Amino acid sequence: MIEVLQWSTLAVCSAVALARIPSALRGRNRSLFAIFVLATVAILLSIREPYLAVDSWLGSENYTNLILRFIIYATVFLAGRGIARAFDAPKALRRLTGTVGACVLGLIILATVAFFLLADTTGSSAGLSALPSRSPENHLLIELYGSAGRLYPAYVAACLLPVTFKAAMQQPLPGAVRCGAVLLSLGFVALFLGMLFPVIPEPLAFLRPLINYTAVLALMTGLTSIWLGRVLLRRAKPSLRTFTEK
Repeated sequence: MIEVLQWSTLAVCSAVALARIPSALRGRNRSLFAIFVLATVAILLSIREPYLAVDSWLGSENYTNLILRFIIYATVFLAGRGIARAFDAPKALRRLTGTVGACVLGLIILATVAFFLLADTTGSSAGLSALPSRSPENHLLIELYGSAGRLYPAYVAACLLPVTFKAAMQQPLPGAVRCGAVLLSLGFVALFLGMLFPVIPEPLAFLRPLINYTAVLALMTGLTSIWLGRVLLRRAKPSLRTFTEK
């Protein structure tokens, strides 16, 4: 089930990224193209075989997981900024790109790096699943590292969920945009639920990757839905055209 989600999400992201290459070369949709390229790389590095291959090349110290965190931060930031602009949400945009947003991202990056360096990360392990068992201290550090990694996506979700939920309820908007807003809202809810991973009991551990890939797939298909509706958006607000046409 999880492998199906992984490869399905990778297929969606890579297909849209490839489809956007001509427009990106013409200077259009470059931010959207970058989001899908980053998401494709992130999903690829989340899959066991590519992860182990890349991490082996980097010395088998799980630096690939740290790189993956940074890619996720960049993807979520770019997507969040674009969504806030697309739905004309200046308050949400300030929370992401202003002083508060910069401080939140900076502190989370510092915490991510600190917990990673403090933990024993020797030996490639996709998802770091084999590392917590080495000692109680390492278990705590890996948990804190994972929580730090989920905190920024949850912050972006908290900023934008009211925006996309409101857009999903607005009748004047084209159907493709409202459908995209619904999918984005679902993705943001899943990102926010990621903060509950530490309290999920081990028999239900399968819910963690399920929530993760549901979030990514919902966000990417939501963005794709908005992009596919760009022709209808010509009659909507100029701010809605900015993200899908530039």
